[in-house]
Amino acid sequence: MSAVLAERPVLTPVTEEDLALAVHVVRVYAPELWPQGQARPSESVPYPCGLARWAHAMIHAGGLTKEQFGEPA
Repeated sequence: MSAVLAERPVLTPVTEEDLALAVHVVRVYAPELWPQGQARPSESVPYPCGLARWAHAMIHAGGLTKEQFGEPA
């Protein structure tokens, strides 16, 4: 139950402001390669963190593709 409560809700309908914030989060929290695997930038938090999962869910709910918002490789 605590894992479910830890996830951020995806609000619908998704507004342009929601999508802009989600795209910003995906770009800022792009994973870096650490010795233990992919992690958030400047932290050892495994990727995808909760915020990155929320951002990807919002983008998916908004109907955008990776090509449309220019997700980093």
